[in-house]
Amino acid sequence: MVRIGAIVLNVSDTGRGGDFWSRALGYQRGDNPHFLLPSAGGGPRLHLDATDRTHLDLWAADEDEQLAEVERLQALGATRVAWDYPEDADFVVLADPDGNVFCVVNAGA
Repeated sequence: MVRIGAIVLNVSDTGRGGDFWSRALGYQRGDNPHFLLPSAGGGPRLHLDATDRTHLDLWAADEDEQLAEVERLQALGATRVAWDYPEDADFVVLADPDGNVFCVVNAGA
């Protein structure tokens, strides 16, 4: 079963956003300064991005689970979104019945 692995948050300034959200949530910066991680180890990471829209990243354990979850979510009413994927994409972009996009990520990739 997928879980919320990351919340991608659109911010105009990742440094300022990182300063605010790390203090607001008690998160700490990871090796990548755009990722904020829960200090206590539980919960999704926060991915700060100035170019992407706000959305959820749902993490699957491996490629098999990712494909099964994409099928399951489509059966629940999600639709696949036309997307310009990079060659080494580890994610699939879907939209919920209201058109909100989210990604199903192969976290094992």
